[in-house]
Amino acid sequence: MSEPRAIEPPPPDARALEALERYLGELALVRQRSERTIRNYRDDLSGFFSHLAGAEVEFDEAGREQARTYLGLLLQGEQRAPASVKRIASTIRAFYGWLDREGELRPGRPGDSILRLRSPKAPNRLPQILSDEEAGDLMTAPEDDTPAGLRDRALLELLYGAGLRVSEAAAMDSADLDLANRQVRVMGKGKRQRIALFGRPARDALRDYLERGRPQLARGAEAALFLNRSGGRLSARSIQSIVRAAGTAAALRQRVHPHLLRHSFATHMLDEGADLRIVQQLLGHASADTTQIYTAVTGSRKQAIVSEALARARDVERDGDRETNEATAG
Repeated sequence: MSEPRAIEPPPPDARALEALERYLGELALVRQRSERTIRNYRDDLSGFFSHLAGAEVEFDEAGREQARTYLGLLLQGEQRAPASVKRIASTIRAFYGWLDREGELRPGRPGDSILRLRSPKAPNRLPQILSDEEAGDLMTAPEDDTPAGLRDRALLELLYGAGLRVSEAAAMDSADLDLANRQVRVMGKGKRQRIALFGRPARDALRDYLERGRPQLARGAEAALFLNRSGGRLSARSIQSIVRAAGTAAALRQRVHPHLLRHSFATHMLDEGADLRIVQQLLGHASADTTQIYTAVTGSRKQAIVSEALARARDVERDGDRETNEATAG
């Protein structure tokens, strides 16, 4: 007897999809949202519109209760992580805010306005980071002196030393780099440009790569800073693979990815006493609230160090008491 197939959700209403494309067009052209953001918005809203079609509710008549029901279904059985559901709620609210400004949102039941939709609370998970020792092991993982090895070390040093996003490193051109002043021009989220700073280890690794590695990889007038074996621009996915392979070579226990280096950069900077606003600017965060999470990481690390020190002190005290008791008994 064959197993029953899962019921596929109905396709979104054609009017909903037409409105969605107009909305995404504005996000791309006017607000300069990235392709990844546009893709996420399309997926998030298409899923909600399918839910509305299944409930036989017109997309421009949807209320807060329908949206809350949909978000609840996503959370059931852990179909989506709480943080993802929170993002989807924000996307839905933003779309309907736009629809309202366009004069296309129909009035619903009193008190059921979708514009009042609240995001479900997601637990604040602290970012994972590398210890100073683990970061050092990772930086030295590419041991060979081949062009690819020199590139990989320079890439790792820059990701960690400047706190870059993987997309920023992939988009970087050689002309963006200023070795003399140890800085690089970065195109961040929302096409906001900033200057990122890096230290001597990154400078030295980049110099070695530019002098002995990149010329061997180059096949023409490619502007990209980091090149693949064919002489083209190194993709974000390739950078992720390089970082993951370095983590394996360094025998690190946790899964290593580019954003882990960014988290580690921010936390280590704050550990060394850097001002939160400076770290915010270096990371390219639009709001200090985003950077604030790293202060909690720093605090939890200090708390762990203190707890470990107290445990050691108690062990010493117990050993001392035991020796005193044994001497008294003898």
